[in-house]
Amino acid sequence: MSKKTKTEEKPTSTFKIIPLGGLNEIGKNMTVYQYEDDIFIVDCGMAFPEDELLGIDVVIPDISYLKKNASKVKGIVLTHGHEDHIGALPYFLRELNVPIYGTRLTLGLVENKLKEHKINPKLITIVPGQIIKLGVFEIEPIRVCHSIADAVAFAIKTPYGTVVQTGDFKIDFTPIDGQKMDLHRFAKLGEEGVLALLSDSTNVNREGYTMSESSVGDTFEQIFRHAESRIIVASFASNVHRVQQIINAAHLNNRKVAFSGRSMVNVSNVARELGYLKIPEPDMIIDIKDIDRYPENELVVITTGSQGEPMSALARMANSEHRNMEIVPGDLVILSSSPIPGNEKSVYKIINQLTKKGAKMIYESLADVHVSGHAKQEELKLMQALTRPKYFVPVHGEYVMLDRHKQLALDMGMHDKNIFLLNN
Repeated sequence: MSKKTKTEEKPTSTFKIIPLGGLNEIGKNMTVYQYEDDIFIVDCGMAFPEDELLGIDVVIPDISYLKKNASKVKGIVLTHGHEDHIGALPYFLRELNVPIYGTRLTLGLVENKLKEHKINPKLITIVPGQIIKLGVFEIEPIRVCHSIADAVAFAIKTPYGTVVQTGDFKIDFTPIDGQKMDLHRFAKLGEEGVLALLSDSTNVNREGYTMSESSVGDTFEQIFRHAESRIIVASFASNVHRVQQIINAAHLNNRKVAFSGRSMVNVSNVARELGYLKIPEPDMIIDIKDIDRYPENELVVITTGSQGEPMSALARMANSEHRNMEIVPGDLVILSSSPIPGNEKSVYKIINQLTKKGAKMIYESLADVHVSGHAKQEELKLMQALTRPKYFVPVHGEYVMLDRHKQLALDMGMHDKNIFLLNN
């Protein structure tokens, strides 16, 4: 009888999945995978501080365990470029200088962020289907749809089997860039056998399916067509697909576009340079300093501040503190987002301030100016059905979300003993 090769031998050491952020909270997503002397990390995000954390700008994961095991850390792989997944990188890299793996747009946003902190780590571009070898682990990016381009999930081959971590996702059959989620690959992994699934729980309390991002474009076109005043749209800077649809609607209605807010300017520049944001006519983009040269009914301003952040460009407009523009009666202000849990008070405060200045307000509850980037119940069930995991770990959400996601898995036939509600 021939001897078993090393790859055929059953593993004897403990395989660990260690969440350092993103559980029982919204934000600062970070998950550690470890087998013996090999460690790698999925995402490195930040969170907004709670109201009682006076004087605190950002909240980041506790990386004490990683600092103690610094020699074992092989690198960080990133699912996408949102702040709750990349925002802690400048602080992490001051302590541990390891390679960063991500898709083109994700690394473009990371590079721009790290320049401000004068940090220059090794950045390695990855594409869906590529295999990344970090120690004993083999990591495959899989294309998913989200509210930012170039988002991926990961299939992680470990000595004990394959773990699928979805990252943030939704199932969008008509995405703006035409890049549909690779459902076939998830199904194939399910056929091959999935040890564990770590799945996004953000929208688990919402029934049905999340609407396509493309549906927002129709709403913008209708609003812009009938607007007779200046239009100001607040959105997440990183939602390049949303910005693209605003630009398209402006172009169809012969309006110039100006960007306001540092992150909006930076992200739009990166996205344009990398080809993710397409401008129909080069001269339709103007500097915010030049908006007084154009009639108000020929202008669209795309700005930061959709979450009511006190230092954002929209907040400065509302407080008459913006250098280049001030809200005047008749301005149409569109909040193209929904409040992140915990930000509701700030959002409604800025709605009140803008309304007092005479602005006409449109937000999610009044028109379809926003769709979520996260899967609702039926999409989450589909992910379960495709991957057929032995074990299930709900992630990315408050405890009530994780618990509801557990119930979905139970409804689909998983055993209670195979579902784990973890803490950071």
